[in-house]
Amino acid sequence: MAEKNDYLDYSGSSDQFTGGINMIPISTPKGEFKVWTKRVGNNPRIKVLLLHGGPGATHELYECFDGYLPYEGIEYIYYDQLGSYYSDQPSGEELWTIDRFVDEVDQVRKALNLNKDNFYLLGQSWGGILALEYALKHQDKLKGLIISNMMSDVKAYNKYAKEELGPQMPAEVFEEILEIEENEDFENPRYEELLMKHHYVDHVLRMPLDKWPNSITRTFDHLNPEVYEYMQGPSEFGITGNATLSDWDRSKDLPEIKIPTLTIGGTHDTMDPKHMEWMAEEVQNGRYLHCPEGSHLSQYDDQKTYINGLVDFLKDVDSSLL
Repeated sequence: MAEKNDYLDYSGSSDQFTGGINMIPISTPKGEFKVWTKRVGNNPRIKVLLLHGGPGATHELYECFDGYLPYEGIEYIYYDQLGSYYSDQPSGEELWTIDRFVDEVDQVRKALNLNKDNFYLLGQSWGGILALEYALKHQDKLKGLIISNMMSDVKAYNKYAKEELGPQMPAEVFEEILEIEENEDFENPRYEELLMKHHYVDHVLRMPLDKWPNSITRTFDHLNPEVYEYMQGPSEFGITGNATLSDWDRSKDLPEIKIPTLTIGGTHDTMDPKHMEWMAEEVQNGRYLHCPEGSHLSQYDDQKTYINGLVDFLKDVDSSLL
């Protein structure tokens, strides 16, 4: 199992366990497109579909799983959502809606023969939003749900970013970031420079930028800006403006979730870990996994805690339902 703070990157090391790449056709309001999936392992009772963040990022942010989950007998499926790098990348704002993505996930589920006897859904960040939305509509198809590093209310997230994380920066840095955002000067190279130095290395992935795993740098390099900006907005410090997700709030709907649910948060996360712990209390059958050394990508900077907790949850749910 993982040793704490290994920051291991196992890109391509799962070949011996891989069931092959599958381009799945997806029906959308703009016609049929294909999305990329890759199965690793073979477990008839535990099949975990991975929903990446962004929106518009890639499956690559999960590649560290390759060093651990196959050896635990966990089957998992990499999946690039429509618009992401390895899948088709059409244009059209009507494609970048929560409901259409939920429908896409269900089409992927059917194509992969996933059902309530084996289907676990793990979503991180935006993927956590998508996983929660899917569960609220289709929890009868799920065996278990994992919401990783995502709160259930965007406005609460924005408040946490501005009132808790921002003041941790040097005052002059935070003031400059807010000024750039107020002026909507997001193309200013100073904006990214400040955030990388004073926010990303503290709250997204807690390690020097030149030490970031190749899987994470590729994820950022492959981000689709059209999908990201339409749904998330141009700000890197919250979800604001007219973005699709700017008013998203499912906090009052959490008690509707009956299936076993794991929420994951980190001490240094961009998201409020106390809120994610509260989410586990609000669902009917929840537990919370806290990563004390973790940030938004806790699977890398608190790897031992994250992987062990995830594996324990999957195996506990499986054994309890035998």
